[in-house]
Amino acid sequence: VNIAPALPWAAGEGPVAAAGLKSTRFADGLAHPRWLLVLPNGDVLVAESNAPRRSGGSLMDWIRGLVMKRAGAATESADRITLLRDADGDGVAETRSVFLRDLHSPFGMALVDGTLFVANADALVRVPYVSGSMQVDTAPVPVLALPSGRNHHWTKNVIASPDGKRLYVTVGSNSNIGENGLDEESERAAVWEIDPATGAHRVFAHGLRNPNGLAWMPQTGALWTVVNERDELGNDLVPDYLTSVKDGAFYGWPYSYWGTHVDTRVKPQRPDLVVRALAPDYALGAHVAALGLATSVGLDGWPKPFAEGMFIGEHGSWNRDPLSGYKVVFVPFAGGRPSAEPVDVLTGFVDAQGRARGRPVGVAVDGRGGLLVADDVGNAIWRVVNSPTEGHGARP
Repeated sequence: VNIAPALPWAAGEGPVAAAGLKSTRFADGLAHPRWLLVLPNGDVLVAESNAPRRSGGSLMDWIRGLVMKRAGAATESADRITLLRDADGDGVAETRSVFLRDLHSPFGMALVDGTLFVANADALVRVPYVSGSMQVDTAPVPVLALPSGRNHHWTKNVIASPDGKRLYVTVGSNSNIGENGLDEESERAAVWEIDPATGAHRVFAHGLRNPNGLAWMPQTGALWTVVNERDELGNDLVPDYLTSVKDGAFYGWPYSYWGTHVDTRVKPQRPDLVVRALAPDYALGAHVAALGLATSVGLDGWPKPFAEGMFIGEHGSWNRDPLSGYKVVFVPFAGGRPSAEPVDVLTGFVDAQGRARGRPVGVAVDGRGGLLVADDVGNAIWRVVNSPTEGHGARP
């Protein structure tokens, strides 16, 4: 256990943008902002959320609670979605309102034909959306219950297919390696495909320990995700990863990792599954806690290296020495595939004393040439833009 204790930013401080980029505060004073959705009119929805309240549990649950407290994450979930509006286009949201309240640890959001879908920890729900509205007054309507149980991994994300006819939802495992019983992992560690009209679902792909961000790669039409892999195998195993998600594929968890590398701790073994386990496409490093994911499509005006690829919010390790993650990176693509090592976009979330000034989660392109980053320890949204003459934001 190696936790970066939380010490949120003071006024005038902030993360450091890479050379040629500039970071500014888009909004602050939020309550544990985790996820972002940019609406067609430019408004930004922010899921202010935290893990559901736990009672009892295992030793690992107790350790996780201790980790959350020291890392600045042991706050009650606000259970709401807030709308931010930058009407004058100056890169700062001057208007905010509670858009939707009384949710249950909300995370992912998707807008399809006037309906907003929200992935709570225990259910996918929907509400009507009218362009320009500042709040929703109707109660959410359930679409489909989602596995919750002990909520070892509570975050559920949702993305719509390009034609809007299907939804894809991430469902993390209920354990590290099945130690709570494999019966509790039924349809977990998976990406679900859902018919929003009927609520019918199927497991689209499985063996993904804790998938979070979802994004389409327009050049190929493939669905991609970032996944947090298993713990307790040391500082450098197992790498969290970025991968395309293939229909019907199995990615190893819990029986193996990175393809067919068997995890001998798991009982009983399943060699019949291991033999067909796919290796992920791209390693991000062990314990970086990759959560946010967004394509660079629509990010006009940035330098050429950002023309094709994925931005990733790395929330940061709590069990690695030295610490890893705690930054936003960009993975360049060519021909719809990763093509080079990650490029740092936003760093400086950990200071020289090893304290976490912030922790990046969701990332989203805002349609005005900016990348938005949700910082759940800094309780802020950062906006990164191309700025060849400035080079970086305020240094902590």
